[in-house]
Amino acid sequence: MTSTVLSLRGVVKDYGDRRVLDGIDLDVDEHQVVVLIGASGSGKSTLLRCIDLLDEIDDGQILLDGRDISDPRINADEVRRSMAMVFQSFNLFPHMSVLDNITLAPRVVHGQARRDAETRGRELLARVGLGDRADTYPDRLSGGQQQRVAIARALAYDPRVLLLDEVTSALDPELVGEVLELLGELATSGRTIVMATHEMGFARQVADVVCFLDGGRILESGSPEQVLGAPREPRTQQFLARLSSAGRD
Repeated sequence: MTSTVLSLRGVVKDYGDRRVLDGIDLDVDEHQVVVLIGASGSGKSTLLRCIDLLDEIDDGQILLDGRDISDPRINADEVRRSMAMVFQSFNLFPHMSVLDNITLAPRVVHGQARRDAETRGRELLARVGLGDRADTYPDRLSGGQQQRVAIARALAYDPRVLLLDEVTSALDPELVGEVLELLGELATSGRTIVMATHEMGFARQVADVVCFLDGGRILESGSPEQVLGAPREPRTQQFLARLSSAGRD
């Protein structure tokens, strides 16, 4: 029986007088890949930041394995040990080698011995196709390689939930494929993933559930075949038609 790892109940987030998330309800089951789509400003990134407790919500609940992690009394740093987030920008430390970037959190935050952390780090680098770059500094890598390092870093302490925020949007087009290939492998490996993306073809391949956000609400959710292939909501239809038109230009 599949268990629910992450639950959002009526989540609201305001920035000043602007409502960015307007009553989000979402369940993410174990080993499920949930893909968030929508126009810029629809609330996708804010939703991921709220799940990772980087932004405090104004109403509602966020439950991780049944525990209310949105309670203000919760230790956010402790909760984040169960989640990992990869951003659009790589956020690698430029003065540290690739291996040191990956092993920093396991050693400092999780208390792993350096030898164990480095063994795991080298395994992850091999997995993302960068096994020979452990001692390289980030500025010697391409954007796609840096993003693969950032993903390896996120996996270093085996997070319960992996959050991905438009991780290909800052890459040159020729580098997008290598990162999507890696994400596809992660998606089929049984990881629980919530990701925002504008890559509709990729979403169709890897998603178990696609959620279309508009104006801070989930207007439509369902299988990729339904949401991307036969959307019911006019706004979803308009969004996908605009993307399709842009792709032909």
